Amino acid sequence: MTRMRSKSEIVSRLIDPGIIAVVRAQKAEQVLPLSEALIGGGIIAIEITMTTPNAIETIRETSRRIGARGVIGVGTVLDARTCRQAIEAGAEFVVSPILRPEIAETARGLDRPVMLGAYTPTEAQLAHEAGADFIKIFPADGLGPSYIKALRAPLPHLRIVPTGGVDLNTAADFLKAGCAALGVGSALISASILRGNRWDELTQVSRAFRQTADRARSK
Repeated sequence: MTRMRSKSEIVSRLIDPGIIAVVRAQKAEQVLPLSEALIGGGIIAIEITMTTPNAIETIRETSRRIGARGVIGVGTVLDARTCRQAIEAGAEFVVSPILRPEIAETARGLDRPVMLGAYTPTEAQLAHEAGADFIKIFPADGLGPSYIKALRAPLPHLRIVPTGGVDLNTAADFLKAGCAALGVGSALISASILRGNRWDELTQVSRAFRQTADRARSK
């Protein structure tokens, strides 16, 4: 049986290497080979979204099978009940695209790191005050690294994780702007990879993201 990691251990694994794969699989059976491909490329933080078919059972199975090598979390959490169910199934971190304090309260009560969604400086600070360990800036597509840098100037205590608009061209700049980690979805796990179950290609893309993050952090 896998030893339960402490909250601080989980946080450190999310920050280093700092790439969180956002998994929106078309079929539940894709998640395990997909996760193996990500880990093979050096990406260990895997956020299985609630839009994935049979998400809770998929989290349970994936956590059981590869939880010792990867950090399995849950994404697109919209209420406290889903948060609790996912953690009880083995999710080690919780991500929500919205600012709902009850999600943070539930996750913290179960000693798991939680990320709440925000868009503006006010929302980001309110998410922090609600107990979020990380602030998911979403959607970050139209904001870019310069927004993160400007946001962190008066609010340096926030651990920012942008999602949307993060790809191999922008990842390094987002990290250099002070992001704690990056949420990466379709730029990593593309529709064509999912359609064709092209796991070897996913490992190659994962390796490229990991190398980009490592280089950005070392400068």
